[in-house]
Amino acid sequence: MVQPVTVGLDIAKNVFHAYGVDAQGQKVLSRKLRRAQVEAFFAKLEPCLIGIEACATAHHWARLLKRMGHQVRLIPPAYVKPYVKTQKNDEADAEAICEAVTRPNMRFAEIKTIEQQSALVLHRIRATLIKHRTRMANTATMPRKAPIMDNII
Repeated sequence: MVQPVTVGLDIAKNVFHAYGVDAQGQKVLSRKLRRAQVEAFFAKLEPCLIGIEACATAHHWARLLKRMGHQVRLIPPAYVKPYVKTQKNDEADAEAICEAVTRPNMRFAEIKTIEQQSALVLHRIRATLIKHRTRMANTATMPRKAPIMDNII
């Protein structure tokens, strides 16, 4: 197998899709991977550039792949969308990620550490609790309208 220099990885719950191109931009791999197969698959590859669509779990995979020696870049989903050529499916998404990651003016998201992600979770939980507390307080203090029949008599 020809080693890819750039790989687009579309991540999902169970089945991931890897799409790789060589230095000339020719497709050299397109493979579905189960979650358990991802680490072993990328361990066999020589270090290359890997693009992943940014989401909460992308940071975990990026940290894992960086430890293997790969160069990993996270791309916000809105920046990948213009590169999808056909219908939206896993392979088309992986191909679009692979193309988008090589663009010179592309903006990337920073890979967060476990501590940074933990702090963000705490902030989101706190914001949700405040929103619910405010909603409950506003519900309890709203004035009740008098029924229409009471005004007639």
